[in-house]
Amino acid sequence: MPPEGRPLVRCRACGRPLRDRDARLWGLGAGCRHKLDTRTAPRLREHEVEQDTLPGT
Repeated sequence: MPPEGRPLVRCRACGRPLRDRDARLWGLGAGCRHKLDTRTAPRLREHEVEQDTLPGT
């Protein structure tokens, strides 16, 4: 067990021990998350959408 008393959690991609909270939640280290993020589709730019107001508001 690690010094903090929590069970050891390993990265699902590379198997290295995960130490920070986000890495443990994702199950992936920061480097592996970054590698996966670069392979995803590009994010669309956010823009305002013109629409009618909802009835009753």
